[in-house]
Amino acid sequence: MTRVAFQLQVRPELLDEYLARHSPVWPEMLAEIAAAGRRNYSLFLAEGGTLFGYYEVDDDAAAQAYLAASPVAARWEAEMGRFFVGLDGRPDQAATTLTEVFHLEDQLADAGGSAASDTDNRNDTEGSAS
Repeated sequence: MTRVAFQLQVRPELLDEYLARHSPVWPEMLAEIAAAGRRNYSLFLAEGGTLFGYYEVDDDAAAQAYLAASPVAARWEAEMGRFFVGLDGRPDQAATTLTEVFHLEDQLADAGGSAASDTDNRNDTEGSAS
C-alpha cells in the first residue's frame, strides 16, 4: 500500500464555490475514484486556499492511468481546473506530490516494539522516583 499526499492552491476568490462543489461530489466521480483503487481519500483546506490531499492506493500509477482514461474524471477535472493557481494540465494529474518524511506505524514496526517498551520503562521509572 502506498500513501500519497499532494498540494494544490485554490484561487482565494473561488474558495466558496470550490467548497460547494465538494458538498457533495458527483456520485459517479466518487465511484470512479473508488474504482481506480484510491481509498481513505481526504482533502484538507488551509488558510489562504492551500489544499492538501491524501489517499492510499495499492498501485498509484494504475490508479492515475485509470482516472486519466475516465470520461467522468475528465469532465470533473475540466470543471475543477479553473479553481487552481499555477497548474499545467488536469488537477488530478498535475498536483504537486509531497514527500512523506514520517509515518508513526512504520517507525513503530521498524523499532520492533522497543519504542513502546522504552516508554513503559520511562513511565515506570518516573512513577517510582518519588
